[in-house]
Amino acid sequence: MSKTVFGDLDELLKHADSKFSLVNIVTKRARQLNNWIRIQQIPPMERRESFASEPLVSLDTINPNKPVSIAVDEIAEGKIAYVRTREGIK
Repeated sequence: MSKTVFGDLDELLKHADSKFSLVNIVTKRARQLNNWIRIQQIPPMERRESFASEPLVSLDTINPNKPVSIAVDEIAEGKIAYVRTREGIK
């Protein structure tokens, strides 16, 4: 059984079809969370419309300065869905 800093890799791979896909999912979600973190630092009256997505896990249990960790937690809890849109590159 493979272990990572973030927990059980085999458990995370249940939510993706490969390690490569898992890395891509985590990267994309971490970018979205990083956007949300930046927006939270702007005073509410100065915020413009944004498309940042807030964390899907409990805000009490996360470190908002670690978007990758938050993304991994969301994936581990099954809150991020992944569906392959096409098979391979042709």
